[in-house]
Amino acid sequence: DVVVGAAVFKAFQHVKSVTDEVMESFKKGQVSTGDIPGINSFDVEVAYMDMKYPFHVERTASDVYKFSVGSNEIEVEVTQTAEGALLAKYGGETHRILGMDEPLGLRLSLDGNTILMPTIFDPSELVSDVTGKVVRYLQDNGANVENGQPYIEVEAMKMIIPIKATESGKITHNLSPGSVISAGDLLASLELKDPSKVKKIGTFDGVLDISETVVDVTPSSAVSNILAGYKLDSESVAAAALDSVSDAAEASDLIVGAINEFYRVESQFDGQIADDVVRSMTKANEETLDVVIAENQAHQSLKTRSQLILAMIRQLANFQDRFGAGIPDSVIEALDTLSGLKGKEYGEIILAAEETVRASKVPSFDVRRADLRSKLTDSETDLVELSKSSTLSAGVDLLTNLFDDEEEDVKAAALETYMRRVYRTYEVPELKVETIDGRLSCSFAFEFSDVPSAERVTRNGFFSTIESSSDFAKELPAVISAFGSKLSGESTAQTNVMTVRIASGETTAEELESAMIANKDKLNMLGIRTVTVLQTRGKSDPYYFSFPSCDGFKEDPLRRGMRPTFHHLLELGRLTDNYALERIKAVGRNVQIYVGSEKTARRNAAQVVFVRGITHTPGLTTVAGARRTLLQGLDELERAQSNSKVASQSSSRIFLHSLPEVTGSSPAEIAKEFDNVIDTLKSRLAKRLLKLRVDEIEAKVRVQSTDADGNPMVVPVRLVASSMGGEWLKTSAFIERPDPVTGVTREFCVIGDGEDAGCMLDPYDGANVIQTKRSIARRVGSTYAYDFLGLLEVGLIGEWEAYLGSVSGQSIPSNLFEAQELIEGEDGELVRGKREIGTNKVGMVAWVAKMKTPEYPEGREVVFISNDVTVQSGSFGVAEDEIFFKASKYARENKLPRVYIACNSGARIGLVDDLKPKFEIKFIDEASPSKGFEYLYLTDEVYKSLPEGSVNVEKCPEGWAIKDIIGTTEGIGVENLQGSGKIAGETSKAYDEIFTLSYVTGRSVGIGAYLVRLGQRIIQMKQGPMLLTGYGALNKLLGREVYNSQDQLGGPQVMYPNGCTHEVVDDDQQGVASIIQWLSFVPKTTDALPAVRESADPVNRAVEWKPTPTPYDPRLMQSGTDDAPGFFDKGSYKEYLAGWGKSVVIGRGRLGGIPMGAISVETRLVEKIVPADPADPNSREAVLPQAGQVLFPDSSYKVAQALNDFNNEGLPVMIFANWRGFSGGSRDMSGEILKFGSMIVDALREYEHPIYIYFPPFGELRGGSWVVVDPTINEEKMTMFSDPEARGGILEPAGIVEIKFRLADQLKAMHRIDPQLQMLDAELEACDDTDDSAAIKDQIAAREELLKPVYLQAATEFADLHDKTGRMKAKGVIKDAVPWAESRTYFFYLAKRRIAQDNYVSQLRAADSSLDNNGALDILKGMCSADWEDNAAVLDYYTANDADITAKISEMKTAAIKAKIAELEKELAE
Repeated sequence: DVVVGAAVFKAFQHVKSVTDEVMESFKKGQVSTGDIPGINSFDVEVAYMDMKYPFHVERTASDVYKFSVGSNEIEVEVTQTAEGALLAKYGGETHRILGMDEPLGLRLSLDGNTILMPTIFDPSELVSDVTGKVVRYLQDNGANVENGQPYIEVEAMKMIIPIKATESGKITHNLSPGSVISAGDLLASLELKDPSKVKKIGTFDGVLDISETVVDVTPSSAVSNILAGYKLDSESVAAAALDSVSDAAEASDLIVGAINEFYRVESQFDGQIADDVVRSMTKANEETLDVVIAENQAHQSLKTRSQLILAMIRQLANFQDRFGAGIPDSVIEALDTLSGLKGKEYGEIILAAEETVRASKVPSFDVRRADLRSKLTDSETDLVELSKSSTLSAGVDLLTNLFDDEEEDVKAAALETYMRRVYRTYEVPELKVETIDGRLSCSFAFEFSDVPSAERVTRNGFFSTIESSSDFAKELPAVISAFGSKLSGESTAQTNVMTVRIASGETTAEELESAMIANKDKLNMLGIRTVTVLQTRGKSDPYYFSFPSCDGFKEDPLRRGMRPTFHHLLELGRLTDNYALERIKAVGRNVQIYVGSEKTARRNAAQVVFVRGITHTPGLTTVAGARRTLLQGLDELERAQSNSKVASQSSSRIFLHSLPEVTGSSPAEIAKEFDNVIDTLKSRLAKRLLKLRVDEIEAKVRVQSTDADGNPMVVPVRLVASSMGGEWLKTSAFIERPDPVTGVTREFCVIGDGEDAGCMLDPYDGANVIQTKRSIARRVGSTYAYDFLGLLEVGLIGEWEAYLGSVSGQSIPSNLFEAQELIEGEDGELVRGKREIGTNKVGMVAWVAKMKTPEYPEGREVVFISNDVTVQSGSFGVAEDEIFFKASKYARENKLPRVYIACNSGARIGLVDDLKPKFEIKFIDEASPSKGFEYLYLTDEVYKSLPEGSVNVEKCPEGWAIKDIIGTTEGIGVENLQGSGKIAGETSKAYDEIFTLSYVTGRSVGIGAYLVRLGQRIIQMKQGPMLLTGYGALNKLLGREVYNSQDQLGGPQVMYPNGCTHEVVDDDQQGVASIIQWLSFVPKTTDALPAVRESADPVNRAVEWKPTPTPYDPRLMQSGTDDAPGFFDKGSYKEYLAGWGKSVVIGRGRLGGIPMGAISVETRLVEKIVPADPADPNSREAVLPQAGQVLFPDSSYKVAQALNDFNNEGLPVMIFANWRGFSGGSRDMSGEILKFGSMIVDALREYEHPIYIYFPPFGELRGGSWVVVDPTINEEKMTMFSDPEARGGILEPAGIVEIKFRLADQLKAMHRIDPQLQMLDAELEACDDTDDSAAIKDQIAAREELLKPVYLQAATEFADLHDKTGRMKAKGVIKDAVPWAESRTYFFYLAKRRIAQDNYVSQLRAADSSLDNNGALDILKGMCSADWEDNAAVLDYYTANDADITAKISEMKTAAIKAKIAELEKELAE
């Protein structure tokens, strides 16, 4: 009792202390949940009477603890009383426990008896309390060390830390210098000076003198405990819970409650970043943080909870039999909610739930059977047509149940329909249903319909019935003989087929196989190719076993459960040569799904998921039909991905055999239509195709035609969209020519190239190089580098479709996307070329892509650079650095946009592997290697065998001591760092000279992370962290599990709020779409005019969405709403950098098709969150409120950063100025507000394109915030405007009044204006009586007090009138007053004019270097016949007189050249 009581107390205290620690960390804003599992599963140790009892504790409920020690298991129910005592029930008794930890151990009070249980401590063991590395021992091995004397130095967190001995004695080293250590590791042992201090304690492994008890828990409570995250046997709990209910309603409530609770918890985590979930939960439950622990505890026990839900779903199978009622609707609705979970970890549950829901919606067996029977008995029914009907799919196997119908006509009709359906793709010239020896039988002849009549081989088939499985072996010879009687002579080829039905009873494949092999000779003699056994199973679908002659009539497990022709129709024979197949469950009756593992000796063999199906529905070659069918295939794939047997990087291939004959189209027409269909589907379904990793889509269609003799025949056409060659889902089409005997395609002809290319149709290849590389890229969460080209093409199609949806009269151009790879030539320079995909040896690739976009339908060029993560993990070596450098330089020299797709592992690290097996070690003491070593050396023989210069050495007695390892391989060390520096500098330069954009996918590490930041603009995929050091290495350094994923260090939740990442996307297709969208705002070259596209949104419409005097969302001011359009073209505005500096809003939009940068001001209160540092348990999350209309350090930096980005993109900028000033508090002053505020001025001064500063309605610009955006900073490019309702000034009116219109001035105004005060002033002046004078003064004071509010208001209005637009314009600080409703039209014509005007100015100044900006403008002004202040009129003039202006520029250029020549001649003459 004492030992268990102590264990109970320690366990309870452990739970309490860990819970308190976790809650305290949540209060600080920490989000780590790594300690939560330790609340329910942990170890405690009790020492009592020289014996150590190591207990393992599992909590099975909030108040139930299960203690295990040795072979003992004891469940204890624990409750705490008001005074803090524990009441513990175990061993059949209730015990009262109190305890207190003291320096000497645990003082335990058990049922009033006090026991002291000492703490276990071995003073002879010196252990580490830090994580790090041993630097050196401070005493020799075997030397004496004194208590408190340092005995070792270790390096931890880049510091040297001495550790002191806790006792005196002779030391024995346990490790050697350089060893890596963790907290708790044994560093040394002591032979103590005082041996009496060591007391040997044994470990208990016997049987406790306490009866093993189990706490009684009701079944419903056990269900709740599992759902709460406690560990119990899910299967037994589910069974007991349903056994405990009395009726269907009670069972329904139990199941629905469990499912809803499971979904409630998991829906919070599904698809979310764990840190974000915990952070949200903590904020929502600040006063009840135990709820956060409970939710995470439940989620972390997902496996056990999932097993419970699955067990309950399985129990539904016999719900009808158990409760006499069908599954209630409430249960079906609850199961339906589970399909809303998307994570793979929920896959098994989702599949089980969906299957149960589907089964509940299918009409009962009796209803379906009666419906089918009525069709067969209907005299109007044509059995041939019925066998081809697409509506029969669900009833094919149901026909077998009617083979036992009481009416012979129904039996015969069912059997004929069944056989015709199964042999749907064959010509069946003869078919006869009859009864032979009391057996329902069918004999028929069939031929391949896709073979010319003259070449066809007539095959024979036979169907018969054996009543009982027990008679199968005995009656099979008679069935074979009956088939033989239908044939004429022995068959010379295996062309015939036989199906045997077992009407009743159960059997096994082994028993059937034994019977087949016993009759093998007879079967071969009759030329039987395959025997299929059909076993009917009452109301369940029949089961099939196949015995092919090629396997000696052994059962083929691959065909198990398939109708006789299914294997041939699905072409499964093509798969088995290279793949080991395992079938997994499919939903569709005519669909099979296989997980194929490549037959190879390689580790991690490539895996492919094959979805193969047949369809009886016509229309596959139309967009609608193909989309419908492909979606069904993708749905099957989606469900297959949930299967635990499917790897996350597996490839997927879809094959569909369309059985209805296509009429009215030739194979060439079908192939052409297929190209269009795939292009459309690639665009519309790209996201799912990529998510499900679909690398091939195959469709086989049957085209009705005639042979050379004019006889009807079917031409099989194979349509393929494949990524196997590297290009994403590239289409091809073939006409097939099958073997007339086997039906297997023996050659095919390519459609569309004008000549036949006859060759064998090979089985599916194993994973080629490209597939292997795709698998590697998918493993890291990315896409293979070359596949991004296909994604770009799909993204372009999507961009065009969105654009054409808003404009008319245009179409998508042909040859939308072309890419030429940049390959190193013989001289080392990059040249445009093409090479076979996957043959690159360097992990960096680059292309020049020509993209036809809505802005540039004629095409624009973009340089794409990408890591190839399949080459040495995408690491940067010297060769990779050179490709990157040269490709970036190529982009700069040609002034092209540069896009970098980052997926890498940082600078490459390596060693000289050839030297690893060759070096030797000179130990200090050969007999005791733990003492360390002196040096590494090479023997003379080895040294002389090495290439010269590969090592630096010096002579030693053993041979040659190694001083430096140099190696002969380039790219394994510091040379890679040099290359990293080179490309870092190149990227920085590229940002200054051209448009740079980076997309982070998979991961980007070290120099990869710096490169994307140096390129400034970053799009980041959710699963694409940017890292400097991996989380595993940091955890090792910190000595504990602080981080649990790379995302905690560099995921979007870190990089988006800190301003590194501009935009976050879900996947690579969305990432590519964002790249294309960003490029649409950028001119084709750095010196080109802005990328203007046609806009369907009229430029002369009013801006209807209007800002309000109260706080509002500034995004709506620019984008508008569905009812009230905003400033920019409808649908064109997009925000960037939304996670950082939230008091400013940065975006890009179009104004009448003109791309523009936009900076606007948040008027509402926002919060800046500084997260807690997981590595520092004491750090806290800080939530810093930021007022609207104020510039803070982060938002100031954001404005400057955005201006720099806009400038390099060649964009005119709209600044919707609405700032009241800078935040000048001590926090922000120390946060470098002055530095970042001045960066705005720097960015504006260097800006090379028009900047329009506009005060929106009710906006204001004051003080320092005016100073940093005043047009005088860059007068050539900046212009300021204001809405009539906006304001501008130094201080706000209320502030000005406090300084310049104080109370004394207000009192003067009162006495000057107010008649009563004027009268009282007169009375006071005329009054001589002191008492009367005091009374008058009191009246004056009362009147003044009454008037103060209104006069303060008047003073404020007076001050406000100084800040209005009229005064700003009169003083020349703004260009014009522009009403908000008319601002769109005004700024469109101004922007359009400035684009043309600045272009002319640039050309004039280039023609005559003596001209400044004003001089060039004067020339244009002198030529212009329109009103210079009328933007639209000047624009019309420029458009109409472009030739004259160009001629003038040419004339000035000629004159300038002549003047220069004259000047040079004059200098020469002198």
